[in-house]
Amino acid sequence: MSQLALGAASLVTRRTGHKAVVVGATDFTFPGAMVVGDELNVYARVERTGRTSMTVVTRGLGRARASEDEVEVARGTFTFVTLDEHDRPRPIEEAAVPARAKA
Repeated sequence: MSQLALGAASLVTRRTGHKAVVVGATDFTFPGAMVVGDELNVYARVERTGRTSMTVVTRGLGRARASEDEVEVARGTFTFVTLDEHDRPRPIEEAAVPARAKA
């Protein structure tokens, strides 16, 4: 679950250019299993964008060390709130484009 949260947080931060915190986590299932040495790939997509929040759906696919076959091992949904420099909720509209990309 924590690896899915890290993947989702990375997406939110790249989209907004600002810090974000998890405020909710739902709909978790763990349909597969992994063993030590397996590789986990996390895929995330934005499901919904609110005024200060973003909901991200994640999937974790496991791959055995000596295989190319992947199996879904986890999935879940996270809600994040973006924060300003004072750690207060920041409207997403203001943070939609990272500062380095602004003209």
